[in-house]
Amino acid sequence: MTHSHRPTSPALQIYRPQLTSVLSITHRLTGVALSVGSLMIVAWLVAGAIGPSAYDGVLVFVRSWFGLVLLAGWTFAIFFHLCNGIRHLFWDTGRGFALRTIYASGWAVVAVSTALTIGCWAAAIFLAWGVE
Repeated sequence: MTHSHRPTSPALQIYRPQLTSVLSITHRLTGVALSVGSLMIVAWLVAGAIGPSAYDGVLVFVRSWFGLVLLAGWTFAIFFHLCNGIRHLFWDTGRGFALRTIYASGWAVVAVSTALTIGCWAAAIFLAWGVE
């Protein structure tokens, strides 16, 4: 006898992603994003070595809305990966495993990463206004 509506695992029906699991997955994803984003730096350096025409071509892409979104995401990935890596270093020493501390440090990683990203971009925009 076959069932057309077989039940799924009860755990799959009630599971909600926890902050710790989301941060763990995000840490891995930002590591991949940093690797892929590094190709953008390599392209910029190679274009600069090739000459002004190639360099200007890369700048057109970087200054496009899509390029700026990629740069903003890459900036967040740098800061998130750094902050979460520091959090893991504390864990490596056996500190910060109380449930309350795990959640507080997790939210701190998100908040500090966001603040550093906004601060970095604000500084870049401010400095760009001073350049003629």
